[in-house]
Amino acid sequence: MVLVQVGLSFLYLITKASFNHGLSPYVFVTYRQIAALVVMFPFAYFMERKARPHLTLALLVEIFMLSLLGIDLTINLHFVSLKYTNPTFVVAMLNTIPTLTFILAVALRFEVLDLQNPRGITKVLGTLISLAGALIMTLYKGLIMTNLWPPLIHIPAKSVAINESSLKGLLLNVTSCVTMSMWFIMQAATLKRYPAPLSLTTWMSFLGAAQAAVFTVIAERNPSAWIIGLNIDLLSILYSGIVVAGLIIYALLWCNEKKGPVFTTMFYPLSTILVAIIAYFVLGEKLYLGSIIGALIIIIGLYLLLWGKSEHKFLQSSTEEPECRL
Repeated sequence: MVLVQVGLSFLYLITKASFNHGLSPYVFVTYRQIAALVVMFPFAYFMERKARPHLTLALLVEIFMLSLLGIDLTINLHFVSLKYTNPTFVVAMLNTIPTLTFILAVALRFEVLDLQNPRGITKVLGTLISLAGALIMTLYKGLIMTNLWPPLIHIPAKSVAINESSLKGLLLNVTSCVTMSMWFIMQAATLKRYPAPLSLTTWMSFLGAAQAAVFTVIAERNPSAWIIGLNIDLLSILYSGIVVAGLIIYALLWCNEKKGPVFTTMFYPLSTILVAIIAYFVLGEKLYLGSIIGALIIIIGLYLLLWGKSEHKFLQSSTEEPECRL
């Protein structure tokens, strides 16, 4: 999950540059799913050929809805919001996902919550502390840290009206965070009936590409938007398709299957820290004291939640062991 957040951190910087260059977010999502399909299909076909469950019509419909929710709705909203805002804001808003996922997981019984147990209280505190750290990073600035050297990479800015940027970016990003939390919960349910992460990633890429293509034809009226040159647009599509939509989605499914949706989403605050670091050292953006304080609080909350979940897992194993001996 740490490697996943590292990969996602670079994604936001590359895609922001390509959107400023003129790449359509809808075309971007379509092409990235096609790239992911081409890369993941051979691995899924050969590595899970014997372990892959039989695909029924009901399961195919479930995967179709999973792709519709997680790719066409969530990803399109997410990247369109990036077009109107900046990477730091978009990534900071992702820190609401662990809290939303935790609430949904408890309500749907994917996560055990025992408030009479200190470890159950620790999980709640860890989630709330991480959310508080994210809010501090977003709302509190404080002193400005002096840049150590000039920007190593310059991303040209695209002029957007302040009111339009704030309103559209906020609404689109909040909606994408809600749908992404629902997507993680649905992943956990689907993986129980189809425990083949590589194949599931491939099916999601295939269905997601088809759905995104239909959506792009409706939303993007400029035919020239489909033409991609040998520039930052192609780089962002290949990186997002191969690394993010392919390898990272597979890693998320695998971690979701092993540890559950709350564990998987709890690492998203790390991307806020990583993007702030990259933006400061590489892009020359301003770094505030509030970002540093918020990052430390996020890490404390993350470790509290992980400790609560690991201790709960240990207790489950200990209580089950006498039954196995009998």
